[in-house]
Amino acid sequence: MSRKYKITVACAALILLFSAFFFFYQKQQEKQTEPVSVTGFKLNTMIKITVYDKINTELLEHAMALCDTYESLFSRTLSTSEIYKLNHGTLPEKNGFFEVSPETAELVRKGLYYAELSEGAFDLSLAPVSSLWDFTSEEKVIPEPDALKNALPLVDYKNITVEGNAIHFEKEGMGLDLGAIAKGYIADKIKEFLVSKGVKSGIINLGGNVLCIGSQPDGTPFKIGIQKPFSDRGETSITINVSDKSVVSSGIYERYFKKDGILYHHILNPKTGMPYANDLVSVTILSDQSVDGDALSTSCFALGAEKGMALVESLENTEAVFITENGEFLYSSGFPVSDK
Repeated sequence: MSRKYKITVACAALILLFSAFFFFYQKQQEKQTEPVSVTGFKLNTMIKITVYDKINTELLEHAMALCDTYESLFSRTLSTSEIYKLNHGTLPEKNGFFEVSPETAELVRKGLYYAELSEGAFDLSLAPVSSLWDFTSEEKVIPEPDALKNALPLVDYKNITVEGNAIHFEKEGMGLDLGAIAKGYIADKIKEFLVSKGVKSGIINLGGNVLCIGSQPDGTPFKIGIQKPFSDRGETSITINVSDKSVVSSGIYERYFKKDGILYHHILNPKTGMPYANDLVSVTILSDQSVDGDALSTSCFALGAEKGMALVESLENTEAVFITENGEFLYSSGFPVSDK
């Protein structure tokens, strides 16, 4: 066998070896970009976490378990939760201050910030009023005027003081309702956990509160649909391109009932105890942090289209779309619509 022939055979073998290696590598890369998801019913809604990186599925189960951890702190209705105990005065107390976890104190401070920013249109001290409403049952009960009259004086965020990890209420009977901000906070914490474990691409969906981790595996943005009001969850009004951002909507179609031809929804006016009536159907906020988007979507809805949009335009890295009762879409100056 000639030397030239041996070299030719060796080269051919190397080419086959490199081809096989490249094929195997390509297949491994494809496997790494196949999404891995976990779903469940938590926080009174459907939860789905999807990751495009190659990870152990136990990581997603741990991320899902964080929902239970934070619900045990923030739930207004769960009798074992920290907020429930705070509202009922059964937490350890010293000089009128109730000791809470660092996470609860952090979230309450964030809620107070947005209460101040919205001039009270968003108010986390709404529990005495919101506890009178039930938008989950079929009974369709409107609170008695006297009950609302007695509860309203207890609603005022200015009567809440947070010092370290301790909370003080100026009036006996006050309580916190973190429902308009907690899911955003939890989504941020789940993202923080996943990123700390090396996740670079994924989507966290807490019942429509969407938070993106990075972009799609090919580097292109995720396409996130904004739900069409009063339609099935899968039907969208518009689609936007999102990378490493939060998309949160608040609207009258989320929790509501109709009675005597009138629609009563869960976004309550802290001044009247009744649902806001301002010709808006929904507000969607695009922001870096989901906790901000959660609080702002409620705040801007409460403020109405004109004042709400002015607030959005005053904030950095924040965009919004308002949908009115007559179907009009109102966009902030930098809102990224990919499909109208």
